[in-house]
Amino acid sequence: MNEFEHERLDVYQAAIQFLALADTVAGDLPRGRSYLADQLRRAASSISFNIAEGAGEFAAADKARFYRMARRSATESAAILDACRVLALADEGHVTSGRGLLLRVVAMLTAMVVKISGSGSGSGSTRTAQSIKTCVAEY
Repeated sequence: MNEFEHERLDVYQAAIQFLALADTVAGDLPRGRSYLADQLRRAASSISFNIAEGAGEFAAADKARFYRMARRSATESAAILDACRVLALADEGHVTSGRGLLLRVVAMLTAMVVKISGSGSGSGSTRTAQSIKTCVAEY
């Protein structure tokens, strides 16, 4: 079977798994919380979309930029899950599973950005590279 480059990436597969889980969480939210459901669906889809765009990019700086955008969407998704947890709106098992997937996604994306650009900012900043390496170690 022919595959696109992004389909071979473990980070993309984890992002797609999270997208399915996020859709379940969003669908289970009570009436009146559509703003959370919409935001979770947008952030979750943005992760896999940006990974795919980055994988299809040739220029290292652009590739890293898409992976950084995907990473930001993953951390946004984690914050939305936290909001759902603190407001007692989502199944704790789904939140825990989602956070586990997101921790993996963030760690992989961080490592990919560091490998591609040597930093997280695209500017060659040693300070930024060190903070990203610290984040990878935490995950």
